[in-house]
Amino acid sequence: MGILGECGDMTNNSQLWFKGVRSSKFRHVYGEPAKREKCYDNIPITKNAHDSQFCAINPKFVAIVTEVAGGGAFIVIPINCTGRLDFNASRVTGHSGPILDIKWNPFNDNVIASCSDDCTIKLWHIPDEGLSVHLDDWLVELQGHKRRVAYIEWHPTAENILFSAGFDHLVIVWDIERGEAVNVIDCHRDAIQSMSLNRDGSLLATTCKDKKLRVIEPRTGMVKSEGYCHLGSKASKVVYLGSTGRLLTTGFSRHSDRQFSVWDENDLSKPLFTDTIDSSSGVVFPFFDADTNVVYLAGKGDGNIRYYEITNEAPHIHFLNQFLSGNPQRGLGVMPKRGVSSSQCEVFRFYKLHATKGVCEPISMIVPRKKDQFHDDLYPDTASNRPALSASEWIRGKNAMPVLVSMKTGERQTLKISSIKQSNLKSPVTPAIDNNKRKFAFLSTETVPDYRPKDLITEKNHKTNNNQTTKFQQLQQRFNHIGDSNKDIPLMKEINSIGDNILTENDLQRAYQAQCEEVRKLKKQLSNSEQRIRELEDQLRKLL
Repeated sequence: MGILGECGDMTNNSQLWFKGVRSSKFRHVYGEPAKREKCYDNIPITKNAHDSQFCAINPKFVAIVTEVAGGGAFIVIPINCTGRLDFNASRVTGHSGPILDIKWNPFNDNVIASCSDDCTIKLWHIPDEGLSVHLDDWLVELQGHKRRVAYIEWHPTAENILFSAGFDHLVIVWDIERGEAVNVIDCHRDAIQSMSLNRDGSLLATTCKDKKLRVIEPRTGMVKSEGYCHLGSKASKVVYLGSTGRLLTTGFSRHSDRQFSVWDENDLSKPLFTDTIDSSSGVVFPFFDADTNVVYLAGKGDGNIRYYEITNEAPHIHFLNQFLSGNPQRGLGVMPKRGVSSSQCEVFRFYKLHATKGVCEPISMIVPRKKDQFHDDLYPDTASNRPALSASEWIRGKNAMPVLVSMKTGERQTLKISSIKQSNLKSPVTPAIDNNKRKFAFLSTETVPDYRPKDLITEKNHKTNNNQTTKFQQLQQRFNHIGDSNKDIPLMKEINSIGDNILTENDLQRAYQAQCEEVRKLKKQLSNSEQRIRELEDQLRKLL
């Protein structure tokens, strides 16, 4: 019996062991921190307690929110300029309050959006060589939130569409080319804690302080489904799992254990699967790679990054491995897939902001394969930097999946990019009067190099500058010798009329600016009145 009992125990243990092991090409993925000389050092990283990443990455730049005495600022470092940062490095300074979130435009690597405590969202243009002086001239300023703006997200497939979530419980959808709101979503009863868009940008998922998870149609503001998420008191985060129709949320249980859940977007009454992570206190942020179907869970305040594989069969999520580090992280930026190194078998790259020292450390997630070869199974076609839709097409109700590009360098990639350019050719558009449209039209035009000799260009500029005089100045120079003779009277009248017209235009401009300021004040008073009415209605509802 003893022998049979032992054999029975061995059989049960072997069954359990085989049940827990899955074959996966990502089972042995490991994290490789960058060497010291490949890190970004001496950065005054912000100490703001807001639960966002304070870091944004693209193939050209690293942007990090910094600690400043007043207002808000962030630095932008060219991706290859690693090492120690100069203490007097140029910054983006234009917000009057602390910056809470920054995000790069997925379709223009030189444009970044920032939101702040000052209730505004601003867009900035960063030149290819980086900043040589402090930048305080923004492209567009979006005003509409009544309280500080907490989070921003770009639309994944439509150009110039931006989402912002504020502490006024509103999500605003912006058309940044026109500088105005497309829709204001007012369905949250408390502070919004995170938001995420699905693969084609047709649905928006949010988590809220009222412990509810919502799936919203962003163009109409209609709540498609909602349900209670994690019941703990700390913040919950959500990420859409690509185009699978499922979501993953992270949060806390009633006993303050960190946990994650997988949900079906059509039924949020109960999760498809829930599991406990650990008992730490830091908020867990999810990052999803749609190309490999791997989700990474990184805790704020600890140094661990766990990763799981997403499948279509229950329980839909399977633990792979984890990256351990003794250095806690304040935030994590993620490189877009088109910026990772396929020759090093790199499938994901984090940029980790250290919590205890001013260092930004790249961490590469690598599959142990033979390097310097392209592995088709690891690198399917990924989202490119070309929009699939214009803003007006998306607003009218059209949806489209991202435009894909090959990760393999060479002929295949060149052919795909050229076909994208041909499909997106548009008839030339006349310059718009709106200043925002002119700025974005300028940014979208390609730079044509000038190969003329430098001496010829200098001479041409000198002639142009000499000829750039106004009609008023020309007339003054030409008729400087005018006397009191009768034949000079018509010329004097012409000069005086030009001066009168200039003064009249200046007066009109000043009057227009004064009226704009008055309209802005009235709008602000109206919004305050609406907020007060809403508060009184809530109080009345509670009393009844």
